[in-house]
Amino acid sequence: MKLSALNLWKTYNGNTAVKNCSYSFEPRKIYTLMGPNGCGKSTFLRLCALLEEPDAGGINYFSDNNALKKGVELRRKITLVLPKVGVFNATVFKNAAYGLKIRGMRKKDIEEKVEKILEFVGLTDKKRHNALTLSSGEAQRLGIARALVIEPEIIFLDEPTASIDEKNTGIVEEIILKINKQKGTAIIMATHDVSQAERLGGNILLMREGSFLI
Repeated sequence: MKLSALNLWKTYNGNTAVKNCSYSFEPRKIYTLMGPNGCGKSTFLRLCALLEEPDAGGINYFSDNNALKKGVELRRKITLVLPKVGVFNATVFKNAAYGLKIRGMRKKDIEEKVEKILEFVGLTDKKRHNALTLSSGEAQRLGIARALVIEPEIIFLDEPTASIDEKNTGIVEEIILKINKQKGTAIIMATHDVSQAERLGGNILLMREGSFLI
């Protein structure tokens, strides 16, 4: 699935967060949006994830060069993980299973998918623990697991390591690379860490004052 952003503009209370941003994102690749806090990275991701409407410009998704209709089916193919993941007062397993449960999936299928995804992010030993007892790094991995379990084609990550320590940052980076290489999922990620962008490789897009420097 391909994503095309064309001349995006977004303003809040008279302040322009994103201005005239255009870019085409190819399937199965990693993209990192680089720039200081407040440069528009998070807003751009929310627009691309269809969580907000742009004031001008458009977001279009394509499969085999055919435009996809915006709706429930498309939203199930994309997901956004926030900088600080919110977890429910329930087990890690139930948190990871939430997206599948609301889709009406059979219990047996849910259990199989969740077991695999918790192993993928290294949380198998925590599956019966209450999610509220997790460390910040573990909670971030749970957020990624919750996003992955629905098998999206594109994952948007907004500063996924901003509030975790160096050890967990390394673990999350390894997971991101595994997601891309093993699952073929496209990653579009915001970060202000130059070293992180270099470690993850892929395409680096620089943002400043709401615009791409390209």
